[in-house]
Amino acid sequence: MEENKYQNIEIDNALLGSGGGLYIHIPFCKQACHYCDFHFSTSLKKKGELVNALCKELVLRKDELKGEVETIYFGGGTPSLLSSEELQQIFKTIHKNYQVSKNAEITLEANPDDLINVSLSAVEDISEAKLKSLKEAGINRLSIGIQSFFEEDLKLMNRAHNATEALECIKEAKQYFENISIDLIYGIPKMTNERWKKNLEIALNLDVPHLSCYALTVEPKTALKKFIEKGIVPPVDEEMAKQHYEILLAETEKAGLDNYEFSNFGKPGFHSRNNTAYWEGKPYLGIGPSAHGYDGNSRSWNVANNTKYIKSIEVGVLPLETEKLSKEDKYNEYIMTGLRTKKGVSLEKVESEFGKNYSEYLLKQAANALKNELLILENQTLKVSKKGKFLSDGIAADLFLVNLD
Repeated sequence: MEENKYQNIEIDNALLGSGGGLYIHIPFCKQACHYCDFHFSTSLKKKGELVNALCKELVLRKDELKGEVETIYFGGGTPSLLSSEELQQIFKTIHKNYQVSKNAEITLEANPDDLINVSLSAVEDISEAKLKSLKEAGINRLSIGIQSFFEEDLKLMNRAHNATEALECIKEAKQYFENISIDLIYGIPKMTNERWKKNLEIALNLDVPHLSCYALTVEPKTALKKFIEKGIVPPVDEEMAKQHYEILLAETEKAGLDNYEFSNFGKPGFHSRNNTAYWEGKPYLGIGPSAHGYDGNSRSWNVANNTKYIKSIEVGVLPLETEKLSKEDKYNEYIMTGLRTKKGVSLEKVESEFGKNYSEYLLKQAANALKNELLILENQTLKVSKKGKFLSDGIAADLFLVNLD
């Protein structure tokens, strides 16, 4: 084990401020989705050991986060694979070592097939027991990975659930949870505008308060990438994805959902507090293999290997690497996150935090996008226009800088 690589890491506790979040990575899945490049394992053999290590890491790092924990987010992987006992073990550790806000948002990502399985008898009893156990453990927000309500899409992506489970799990979950978000993916090969619109119609008719909708991306070293290269699956069509996004904006606006960030749409009072904290640059600890954290001045990440992570934590060594952010890094991150959100990028904030030369540079770089109505300037705040939304990442890249000082 590479102990020396991790032993001398220094965390500047003073930079963590008051309050923050916990992100807990659960690196297990029943099967691999063809598009996914996150860290996970389809073997559950080490799940118990991993949960013990998560709890030990939480104890080892308890002094890093000052003030109340305002959000707790179980991501993955598939956190809904955790048993009720494993969840309780993690929550017991958190409450013993951290000050958790009474109004903390506590989210768990769940797959439909973990909430309901239509191939089994006594489906209602099974789903009721699972949903009750999640609520009793302390979860108050579910993020359900639906991705599509159509069988052909789910098979192409190699999802573990079927179309019936996609629909039924939401109906069941609504009986126990008010705060529910569902994930949908657009731009899937062979997905017509009509099928995408029907996906949205089904989701909106279910009256969930939050949607997260993402364009399908082809990541290196994924099965999807290989299938496209071999001609088994058609390539992703960016023009089609753009049309899907425009449909998404129109349909969610009609339904009264606020597009508060490029991919996120919520009813009033149901915006994701966890994600909003990321975009606003609040500190958070990343717990678990491959989990990332941020303290306001640097980013850190754990080793993306379950065995190495467990062995390192067992001997009290954090398998963590850190990267100090330069002034330019912080500026670029603010531009990237700000332009993706409804709040936009404040010129006053840029000037006060980075200097007048930065705000002048920003305006100069934004001139072309303003002229082409891809950006708008309101009350000294730059925002992406409706016309420019699908291009927001590219627009942000044009505003980035290197070595301005």
